[in-house]
Amino acid sequence: MGGLRSLVFAILVLLLIIGIIWLVLYIVYRPSDPTLAVTSAAVLALYNATPTTATTTTTSGSGPTLLAASFQFTLVLRNPSARSTVRYDRLTAYAAYRGEPLTPPATLPPLTQDAGTAVFVSPVLGGGGAVPVSNDAAAALAADVGYGVVPMRVVLLGRVKFLSGPFHGRWHSLYGRCDMLVGVRNNQQGGGGVAQAPLLGNPVCDVDT
Repeated sequence: MGGLRSLVFAILVLLLIIGIIWLVLYIVYRPSDPTLAVTSAAVLALYNATPTTATTTTTSGSGPTLLAASFQFTLVLRNPSARSTVRYDRLTAYAAYRGEPLTPPATLPPLTQDAGTAVFVSPVLGGGGAVPVSNDAAAALAADVGYGVVPMRVVLLGRVKFLSGPFHGRWHSLYGRCDMLVGVRNNQQGGGGVAQAPLLGNPVCDVDT
């Protein structure tokens, strides 16, 4: 009976030691979520592309407005973890205004990011055709362009995996978004488009994994 108790006690001590080791390794190698930032923006095109013959129909509210939009943003993905490598896959990005997409999703290449490093990507969003938006959003966007300041959001979707020493995590969904104010001015040379202008203030970005 005493031998059985000693064996059980030894097993419990061993399990406790294994648990402590696992906890220490987890604390040391625990990854941090990547961060996202926008450092520059360019408005390459932004104008109403609704056919003239459909103007009466769309303004009456029975159909959407077609917008031709093209932007280029410099996005910075940072890996704040000191010991974790991050892999990104199935990345897409698009620009939105008032919750409505202004561009179709653009595919970005897969990325691998070492611990404590930053990756810069500058995708061109849009430019492949007009996108339908509600008439209310189109009218508000036209007013903001006329005022010279457009509130926009860049959305980054995909999946992410963390490689931390002995821990190889599974794929997690990635949802990043940056809200910003983009300064625009009328482009007198380009058929109703707008020219490049700076970011106003600091974009606010969040990442969920």
